[in-house]
Amino acid sequence: MRDRVVITGMGVVSALGIGAEANCAALLRGESGVRTVRYLPTEHREFPVGEVPMSGEELLERLALPAGVYSRTHLLGVLALKEALEQSKLLQQSGLALISGTTVGGMDVTEHYFPEPQTTGRDIHDCGASTNEIVDYFDCFDYTMTSSTACSSAMNALIMGKLLIESGERDIVVAGGAEALSLFHLNGFKSLMILDTQRCRPFDKTRSGLNLGEGAAYLVLERESPALKRGAEILGVLSGVGNGCDAFHQTASSENGEGAYLAMTQALAEAGLTSSDISYVNAHGTGTPNNDASESAALRRVFGGNVPPVSSTKSYTGHTTSASGSIEAVFCLLAMRNGFLPTQTEFETADEQCITPVSGSECPRGELRHVMCNAFGFGGNDSSIILSRYE
Repeated sequence: MRDRVVITGMGVVSALGIGAEANCAALLRGESGVRTVRYLPTEHREFPVGEVPMSGEELLERLALPAGVYSRTHLLGVLALKEALEQSKLLQQSGLALISGTTVGGMDVTEHYFPEPQTTGRDIHDCGASTNEIVDYFDCFDYTMTSSTACSSAMNALIMGKLLIESGERDIVVAGGAEALSLFHLNGFKSLMILDTQRCRPFDKTRSGLNLGEGAAYLVLERESPALKRGAEILGVLSGVGNGCDAFHQTASSENGEGAYLAMTQALAEAGLTSSDISYVNAHGTGTPNNDASESAALRRVFGGNVPPVSSTKSYTGHTTSASGSIEAVFCLLAMRNGFLPTQTEFETADEQCITPVSGSECPRGELRHVMCNAFGFGGNDSSIILSRYE
């Protein structure tokens, strides 16, 4: 039997806190991290955001880095990656591969110099630069790659990591993503007129937009046999992945959710599962009228009249854009390992166009065996993964 791709470490930083334990506790309490802007130097304080609850100076101090100009994406990425490596006992390992998803990258550093660029060589911070800076903090990587497909970036990093392992190129790949808020980020989404001045309400009839967030998360992916041989604790299995690009529109989703449907059905087929095997779906669920209706149509196409429990955790963290796929994959692992369904903190009125999500102040308890997680990007670059209990 072919070796499975298993997960042996996870690390996460979000508006809910630093580390997997803090994030899990906040999910169980139903406590959102979406609040009034605190750290981003913006005039638009009418839009709530999901900021990681630490200033740049506090992040530097926590990581024991010397004073200097660091992108926030870099700092958040290092924190999450360090936790994942520590849990998997690979911090002292060499020859590892990292695939990191981001789109905004170090834009906050570029904004630091704008409108009078300096001649320091650090005035333009592209996506790959933030990945390289994250890697430079550690001594264990000899291979890096940056995935940049908007809001499916981190999930596509996970998919690429699985492919690298299955191809025989690597036995261990660390994959995920990091994204920090920036003025470019906030103003860009404001120009699309899809930001909500209240906490976002995915799938609710009154939904009117998303809240932006920031954070980072990484998963350590390994070939099963070597992982068992070295005595690693196996947290779960990355059993199926799918990506479908319908190229419907630069920023909108199709009415029938074609890209999302293709991604979900591919993931099910690769995992060797049927739709009835899925215990829970962590939806992309941004809170925009278009996305939620489109994703609901795709879910109904995949699951028919038996849609499993569904919720969006973006009302907890905001939409962490390029990092959302890996952050929410960690949430799915936490839910599966701790036996609970993440509820939506904001949902009141059902919409006939949409599925009705799991909501309420308390998380329902129960065994989750196979969990689907969705991440959909601009341009219709839509991805889904299935995480399964290790048995």
